[in-house]
Amino acid sequence: MNQVTVDGITLSLARPVELNLQWVGQDELLLQLLAAWMVIDERDIPFNPRLIGKPGVGKTTLAYAAAKRLERPVYLFQATMDTRPEDLIVTPVIGPDAKIQYAASSLVSAMLTGGILILDEGNRMSEKAWASLAPLLDDRRYVESIVTGLRIPAERDFRIVVTMNEDASTFEIPEYIHSRLQPQIYIDFPEADEELTILKENLPFADSEILKYVVTFLQRAHKNDELYSVRDGINIARYALKMSAAGGTPPTELLRLSVTRVLGNEALSYLD
Repeated sequence: MNQVTVDGITLSLARPVELNLQWVGQDELLLQLLAAWMVIDERDIPFNPRLIGKPGVGKTTLAYAAAKRLERPVYLFQATMDTRPEDLIVTPVIGPDAKIQYAASSLVSAMLTGGILILDEGNRMSEKAWASLAPLLDDRRYVESIVTGLRIPAERDFRIVVTMNEDASTFEIPEYIHSRLQPQIYIDFPEADEELTILKENLPFADSEILKYVVTFLQRAHKNDELYSVRDGINIARYALKMSAAGGTPPTELLRLSVTRVLGNEALSYLD
């Protein structure tokens, strides 16, 4: 495990993530995110953008694709309502020699290595957790660890992006954090041709006929403001294909059953 020493205290770093994600959506959204991270002068600082949209529209995939475009190590922190400030920064752990060691979070690991942190579903965190990130999200660019007493500065190449679900949140984001999470980039459901491309990318072994059926289903649901996403479409098609392989029935004849098992009977009205 990689370690870094800050003011005499050794921190064990988290590992970057390697995800099997491929952004096949709008190039304009990728450009907007990359532009937010740019630094155009030595006196300039990057933005801390947030990606907003319904669950399953590809917020994390977009963030990961942009990070890989910059060829930086990528770190992921999954926010929850129980996330504490120390979870975000440094956590004490008992080492193999029964001595206390300090584990840097994925956030701090990204800060110290000049990597990119994806803070996923940030609107699930409490104000207390957000308050610990306030100095990182302005021109101070540091965090303070109560556990170690350290003030940890971010490397100049460090970047952060926060994803937020549009449909619900556990806590209200405080206004002083809202102003620090800019710009806001909204991701909507894809158009039919984009949705078909995403399905083909994720299910290259599927016949195009079943994928077109699924796209038609999703587009009808989108028009009625249902929360069914392309992720749901992938699961519907994949389950129909698996049942077809198991029993020999053509997958298009298994779509109704697959929709029921994945989304429930109420979703069937968008299939016919």
